[in-house]
Amino acid sequence: MKMILFEVQGWESWDVDQRPVTPDGMPVLIDDDLFLEDAGGPRPCAVVNRWLRELPSSGCSSPSSWPTYGRALRAWMEFLSERGIELFDTRPQLKAALSAYAVHRACGPIAVRFGAATWDQHVSILTVSYKWATAEGHAQAEPFTYRQAKVAYGHQEQVQQVNMAVRRRPKPHVTIKYLASDFEQLFLKALAGLDSDGQEDTQYRGRELARNADVGKLALSTGLRRQEFTYLLTPEIPLLPPTPSALPIPFPVPAEVTKGRKFRETWISYAALAEVHRYVELARPLAAEGSTWRPKDPLLVTQVDQVGGRIDGNRVRWCTLRPADRLRLVAPDGGSMLLALRHDGGPFTAWATVLERASARIRDRFEPRFPTVYPHRLRHTFAIRTLERLVGGYYAQLAQMIEDTDADAALAFYLSKADPMAVLRDLLGHSSVLTTEIYLRRLDMTRIYRDAYERHGHSRPERAQLAAATREANEEFDEAIDHMGAR
Repeated sequence: MKMILFEVQGWESWDVDQRPVTPDGMPVLIDDDLFLEDAGGPRPCAVVNRWLRELPSSGCSSPSSWPTYGRALRAWMEFLSERGIELFDTRPQLKAALSAYAVHRACGPIAVRFGAATWDQHVSILTVSYKWATAEGHAQAEPFTYRQAKVAYGHQEQVQQVNMAVRRRPKPHVTIKYLASDFEQLFLKALAGLDSDGQEDTQYRGRELARNADVGKLALSTGLRRQEFTYLLTPEIPLLPPTPSALPIPFPVPAEVTKGRKFRETWISYAALAEVHRYVELARPLAAEGSTWRPKDPLLVTQVDQVGGRIDGNRVRWCTLRPADRLRLVAPDGGSMLLALRHDGGPFTAWATVLERASARIRDRFEPRFPTVYPHRLRHTFAIRTLERLVGGYYAQLAQMIEDTDADAALAFYLSKADPMAVLRDLLGHSSVLTTEIYLRRLDMTRIYRDAYERHGHSRPERAQLAAATREANEEFDEAIDHMGAR
């Protein structure tokens, strides 16, 4: 079975009456004989393609996630085909196949084994697809068995269905998903090409050290997701205040690069913002000026300001540009418009690789216990570090001092009056405080912070609110798993 990613370009030559509505990047599954239907009707791959096309309107709007769904279905269908079982076969046949598939992915050849996280992701995709196929009348049964489980939250309990096919994983407190303060500082030093004492690491021959260190500080200081800091444009970086500020500085995050396309405003420390500006003013021009880099279908930019610029002669606001558009932008003096550049002036996007290599170097040279840092671990670290300061009163005390001087009065008032969890909710872009608390529980928030919040006596959440918040918090960690590429 083949999987291709749909592209609408050139559709006029396809002998069709109108432009296809399938979005670019949508996976399409095709049997090896290239047929999509038989005398009896559409083949299973055609049914699966219909389900895939509905992903954008059923909760999966990110094109980067669609291939994951397609690959999961293709792998399952190929496994069934090799054993003479249909995708929409009888329940006994499907259950037997699922058991064999679980063994195959857990104990089969090394190349096909899945880790628990990847297996559970595939189970989740198959579960949703079978429920859809059953509701649409394509399937009469699904291979999964469920049990009832009670989920406790504070003083409230609810009953949920648990798929028996998922694997047991370590409890959240077993796996720390953020960097402790000493590890955070060690990691920033490694990104900058320094050793554990902060001196130049003469054994390291890395390049673009200023870029890596300063963007790393930006991610740790803002809580931005990988896509959000990867596709930032230089003019979108907030201006540096004329004098150092004790309070953090507002940092708008453009909606088109955020998860769910929801605009939010996080913040950044003055020190981290100053480092980013230093990179923009000193190191970045070495790659950008005179660059001959050109992308496919370039978008030439002129008359740049903080809000927007002219793209191919038309005035466009930066906030309307999606990641694919941003990769095509060519600055007036050459090079990409993205904040982080390669040595040739092109856009740099391989942050997962940079972070993993820095982690490996720390383990090999300085600290064997150091974990592998993925982009989302920086966001988790921001969340924990910010909560420590919020609950400990650090920001409230600063706000009171600054309010007395009538500087930054609006932010000072907000920090002195708002609940810490509400502040963190806004910074992380969660839809509710409940989501933020569940998210922090997944990070193994220490009991002192958890108890400090619960002593406020917030009302119990409704069941629907709890379910929605749990899904949103889980998606944060699913996103991190996607970036890891674990098998």
